[in-house]
Amino acid sequence: MATTVRRVPLTLPAAPLGPDNPLPALRAPDGVHDLDERSRAGLPRDMARQIGYEPLRSLLPVRIRDGYGRRRAEREFEAVVIDNGRLRATVLPGLGGRVHSLVHLPTGRELLYRNPVFQPANFALNGAWFSGGIEWNIGATGHTALSCAPLHAALVPAPDGGVMVRLWEWERLRDLPFQVDLWLPEDSDFLYVGVRVRNPHERPAAVYWWSNTAVPEGSGTRVLAPAEEAWHFGYERALRRIPVPRWEDADRTYPLDSAYPADFFYEVERAAADRPWIAALDADGHGLAQASTGLLRGRKLFVWGAGSGGRRWQEWLTEPGTGGYAEIQAGLARTQLEHVRLDAGEEFSWLEAYGPLSAEPGAVHGDDWARARAAAGTALDAALPPGTLDAAHAAWRDGCADADPDGGPGDWLARGSGWGALEVLRGGFALPGTPFPESSLEEAQEPWLALWRTGAHPSPPRVVPPGPSLVAPHWRDMLETAPADPLTEYHLGVAQWHAGDTAQAVRSWERGLKLAPSRWPLLRCLAVADELAGDRERAADRYAQAFEDLAGESRGGDAWAAAESALGREAMTALLAAGRPAGARAVWDRLRPALREQGRFRLLAARLLAAEGHVGAARRVFEDGFETADLREGEETLSEVWSTLSEAPLPPAYDFRMRPPV
Repeated sequence: MATTVRRVPLTLPAAPLGPDNPLPALRAPDGVHDLDERSRAGLPRDMARQIGYEPLRSLLPVRIRDGYGRRRAEREFEAVVIDNGRLRATVLPGLGGRVHSLVHLPTGRELLYRNPVFQPANFALNGAWFSGGIEWNIGATGHTALSCAPLHAALVPAPDGGVMVRLWEWERLRDLPFQVDLWLPEDSDFLYVGVRVRNPHERPAAVYWWSNTAVPEGSGTRVLAPAEEAWHFGYERALRRIPVPRWEDADRTYPLDSAYPADFFYEVERAAADRPWIAALDADGHGLAQASTGLLRGRKLFVWGAGSGGRRWQEWLTEPGTGGYAEIQAGLARTQLEHVRLDAGEEFSWLEAYGPLSAEPGAVHGDDWARARAAAGTALDAALPPGTLDAAHAAWRDGCADADPDGGPGDWLARGSGWGALEVLRGGFALPGTPFPESSLEEAQEPWLALWRTGAHPSPPRVVPPGPSLVAPHWRDMLETAPADPLTEYHLGVAQWHAGDTAQAVRSWERGLKLAPSRWPLLRCLAVADELAGDRERAADRYAQAFEDLAGESRGGDAWAAAESALGREAMTALLAAGRPAGARAVWDRLRPALREQGRFRLLAARLLAAEGHVGAARRVFEDGFETADLREGEETLSEVWSTLSEAPLPPAYDFRMRPPV
């Protein structure tokens, strides 16, 4: 049958995303994926170079998304379904373009791990992320800041004369446009995905890309790739070369044969470099294969492991009892610790394919690793003959990648953000295939559009928490020449901070503070600067002043509640770190009652009670039970606080430990 594309509603039990955190993300990423100096020694030269290439200084201009909760209710999502009678792919443009489901229709098999709920958790670079399906990760080491954000989506011609779904956006951490084109050739058992990342600037850019596919980890599932070695990276933050498949008396190609969460980055053999691949096959030899053209060279297995922490995370991300998952992944570099240089005016493009794979189970699950991966490779050759992807990539890149949606009512399927439109207007970029029309501009872009057109950043008509800051060099230049009112000084300081000019950023914030009618945003920025400079006392003072100012100014509405929540957490943490529980108690007393019931504040309440000498009361907070919705990947706060309150084992509900005890 001919391929069809249709929009359908998808209803899932879903937790609310809530408002974004209005405080600018001045701190560097958390370092969960940092590599220690000992591990860097002896790495291959190209890997070591790319690991050190352009790490993020901050998450600016992206905002942190930490307003989500854990109470789920039925919610309808806009989905796009692509169907050719052989495969049915369900895509969620409003959630980072995630492929939610991929069903092989002749057998009725779901090829992916399909999460039955939408439950955000703190795994994306900027917070909110959810598990399951196929996700497109661009930006920097970690899950993309677009995990829970809408992308533009439209119908465009496919290379075979049918239609395909194009997803595109402006990735703001690296300031780059990208596109993902999905189509199902007639009678094909494979979903084709064409990806392009462009650098329209006059300077090189650091690029990161990994396509992550969640697959059922069920008993007997084995992951196969054309490799004899892999780089192991665990939450101990050490990268080491290990043999495949067996290491430390366990076969690590079976996801449940590891105790703790870990990454296994495969050294794909030269013979497979033109079409690298990876597959996950169940005990009967059935499952999913992913293959690509050669540019997407990396392959990886991520496992949660069979230990208590990994099992708890699996429950946290979905419904208990629905089965766990592992991830098979493909990327531009050998490991996810690396960023790749893209020169000015250049692009990266490649083609991926996802589809069913079946092989003789006795071969793929035998002790002979060479025979196992050869069996999977032979099955893939039969399903997707060598040369197929290169030919499809050429047909797509030369004939379809630049095709614009013509703007008809049936062509645009979804709208993303207005940030790309703002950058295209300012830069005058020509980006065939990925239009960012002026009609997509939103309220968040209006003051920046005014700055570009008039040279002045307007002040809002009423007192509200400051809007998002922009930090690219061209915006910083405009702020430096704009009239120096307090709000402009605030945004200028954020841009200078991002550029690494911390001293000048502090001077800008201090200038703004002298005349600011609303002092707390500037005080908070200065508090972060003090904290990172090692001055805990002054940081605590400024945090206390900032929260006092905010509490006196705050009004009703989600934006103000989000500001109180974010600043309250930071202020209490800083005051406790400075050994000032009375100051932390003063912040607690001024919090809205509803905020005190949030999991992060229940944890802070336990820490505050312990600091005040009420250890029994602090322990009862844990015993009464709470959930810290925004618990960060790799964070060990729960176990650390519990260990100060009790000699008893950590209760299972709080056991999210991702590494062996130190």
